[in-house]
This record gives sequence, C-alpha cells and structure tokens, in this order.
Amino acid sequence: MLALLFLRTIYLHRYRIEHRALGAIVRYRSIISGIATYLPGMQRPCTRGTGGTDSARYCYSVWLRHLVMAKNNGLNHCPSIVAELGPGDSLGVGLAALLSGSDQYFAFDVVEHATSERNLQVFDDLVALFENKADIPNAEEFPRIKPYLTNYNFPSDLLDDDRLRRALDQTRMTRIRRAINNHHDPRSPIQYKVPWCDTSALEEETVDMVYSQAVLEHVNDLPGTYRAMRRWLKPTGYISHQIDFKSHGIDHEWNGHWTYPDFIWRLIQGRRPFLINRLPHSVHLSLLEQEGFLVLCDKTLETKSSLSRQHLASSFESLSDRDLVTSGAFIQATRKAASTPQGYEPDFQHATCFSDAVQLQ
Repeated sequence: MLALLFLRTIYLHRYRIEHRALGAIVRYRSIISGIATYLPGMQRPCTRGTGGTDSARYCYSVWLRHLVMAKNNGLNHCPSIVAELGPGDSLGVGLAALLSGSDQYFAFDVVEHATSERNLQVFDDLVALFENKADIPNAEEFPRIKPYLTNYNFPSDLLDDDRLRRALDQTRMTRIRRAINNHHDPRSPIQYKVPWCDTSALEEETVDMVYSQAVLEHVNDLPGTYRAMRRWLKPTGYISHQIDFKSHGIDHEWNGHWTYPDFIWRLIQGRRPFLINRLPHSVHLSLLEQEGFLVLCDKTLETKSSLSRQHLASSFESLSDRDLVTSGAFIQATRKAASTPQGYEPDFQHATCFSDAVQLQ
C-alpha cells in the first residue's frame, strides 16, 4: 500500500511538472507567433483558411441545427433573406439555406477565404445531401459542432416533400450555380461582402435571420456588430449564434486566455486581422439587452475550470463564477417589439417559403 501511494505521489508530481512545462510552451509559442506577424511577409499565413465550411456535411449540419432550433423556439423556420457573419472557407452554410428555400443570402467576412471553385464543389455535395434527405451529421462525426440536438433525423417536419421539390427545382439550381460565380454582382441573390465594417453594409429592416457559427468570439467591434444586426433585422426577424468562449489553442487551459495581461495579449494579437476578443458570455447578454433584443434561447455549455481567481488578469478579475465555467453558448433572439401592437404574435408555425417579394434571378 505504501509503495502504491509513493508511486502515485511521484506520478502526480511528474504530471504537474509536465503540465506546467506544456503550459509555458503553448504560451511562448502564442506570443512568438503574434510578434512574428510584424515581420515582412509573415502576416499572410495568419489569414489562411478557417476550417470547417470546406466540408458540405459540416455546412449541412450547421444550417439544419440552426433551423431546427428556430422551429423549437417558435421562430421563422422559412427565412426568405438570410445573412451570415464569418462564413469562412466557403459559403456552404448559406448555400444550404438557399437549398432549403431561402431566396437571398448575404455573407460578411473580414478576409475573403471562399472561392467560386470551392463553393461549387460544396454546393454539388449539398444538393446530394438534400436530395437524399440525409440525417443531420451528429456529435460522433462533428463533436465540436454545437448546439447539440436531441434528434438528428432529417427534419421532414421542416423540409417536407413540397418544400424540397420547389427548393431543388432544376431551374432554381441553375440560378444558384450562376449566382455562385457572380456573388460580387449587386443584383445577385448571393452577396459576398469583404471586408465589411459598418451598419451600412445592408439596408435597414431587410433580413429575416442573421446567424453565425463560432464567429462572434472573433469580432473586434462586438457592440457595433450587435448594433448592425439590430438595424438589419425585419421587425419579425431574429439572430441565431453559436459562440465559443474557449482559448482556441492560445493557452493550454480552455479558459487560460483570461490570464494574459492586456499588453501581452496585444503581442499575441500582433497584426492579425482577427483573433479572439476574450469577451465572456455575460457581455453578450448585456449587449443584447442594450441593443434591444429579446433572448428566447440561451443554451450554455459549462466546462470545469482549473484556474483560481488569483491567476486572472486584472481585466478579468471581476469575471463571474458562471462566466468562468461557460465555454460556449447558443443564442437565439428577436428584436424587442417596442412599436408592435399589444397582443400581436407572428404565426411562424405556418410560415411560407419562397417569398414573392424576392426570387432567385
């Protein structure tokens, strides 16, 4: 028994040393990577692909999860005009929206990652998934995609045969393919705006749904972004966002990014156009309230924290206990209807796709 206790003590001591050494390596690597962006020719590699949306199955899974959650929360599951923040390596999630009945898609990014060639390949793969009514790829295939669903079967209650027949009409498919190659044309139903930096990127009250997947944690001007979304949404529109509050590999602890002083963080950021903003869950909720949103769904994911409060940087000393363990959140919210007649409730359960006002041209 004493021998076992001795071996356990040796193991734990060695583990702590190795864990601290790993932490130091990750921290120094992050700082050096940030400083390197100031060297000539070293910034471009930091803006290479984002990963994920180069896979049609990934895009299919992301879009259908947002759509299923919208249905569950009594929101419009047939949005005619959709906008995406940070589509990444392809416009695949937006293409999935068009293939399920949306008429117009706006994509906003700070770096132009997507190419027409990749978009067309993802589009063709998406068409096959919808035609086959493939089940939603689940956590076994994509363990990092949130939100989790209770049922990953193909959502036939949302995408019935009539809706799919109209959405996958060959003439419509031809128009979408043409739009993929003309996404910079202001008349195209697919608009890819890079870079975008203010609310004027879209006209006021024109969009039914604004969504993103693991993007808002990278946005530098988060208040301005929520303000823009509020301005773009129709009175009955909504936002749908999955947000990842983890350190994204910058620290060996999932929430270790809250331990870096601001001047060190500026070194890590370097000249990158985006990294992570380090803003916790509560800040998002505060901004939603400030910009006049009504939160209908706030599905958080909690992860045990190994940090003690003494490790937190001064900027994060007041972090709440909940923020310290909240590693992710799925949020859906609508505009607060300040001017809506009392008792008015839009009927989204019988929403009609393929609006007469906007059609694929």
